[in-house]
Amino acid sequence: MAITNGYATLAQFQAYANMSTLTAGETTTIEKAIESASRSIDRITNRRFYADSTVQQRFYRPIDWYRLDVDDISTTTGIEVAFDQTGNGNYTQVLVFNTDYILDPINAPQKAIPYTRVVMVGATTLPAPYSWRPAVRVTAKYGWYDGVAPDDIIEATLILSADLFKRASSVGGVLGLSELGAIRMSPLGRDIAAMTRAYRRDVIA
Repeated sequence: MAITNGYATLAQFQAYANMSTLTAGETTTIEKAIESASRSIDRITNRRFYADSTVQQRFYRPIDWYRLDVDDISTTTGIEVAFDQTGNGNYTQVLVFNTDYILDPINAPQKAIPYTRVVMVGATTLPAPYSWRPAVRVTAKYGWYDGVAPDDIIEATLILSADLFKRASSVGGVLGLSELGAIRMSPLGRDIAAMTRAYRRDVIA
């Protein structure tokens, strides 16, 4: 199988695990482990570290007149913000980027992080809610900045995927036996939590 939106490559895993050659079966197991580890990190952090290749539409409810928290936006390319001013589900008022609104953090590209907020800067404000129907539609390429995972996310993926790979031959987490008893795999929760903590986001409603 091929790795889909994984945060480490097969070659990186081989270097990390010091495995110069792989059988076909090992390759498949490792690829599954990398993909599983990547999706686990997505769930731990409430975000993903790859980017959409095409624009996607998402819908939001404003909580004040000037700021709208959104899911991670990887780039301003293809961005469109539109309002439903009447509450009928038609997003007919399309805003102009850098005239009506900007994206925060302003220095996101320099820090290689995604945009996470729409900020109104012109005469137009975010629409007042008519109902529970989302009043704002944001069309963008969602995900991490340029779809390039940070180094510590890559490292966390390698640690977790190596653990998953070993567990295939370590039933119950037992690596082997010694004169002192079973040799067990160490728990990784603390390591992974420490490496991903800074990236965790609150879920955007």
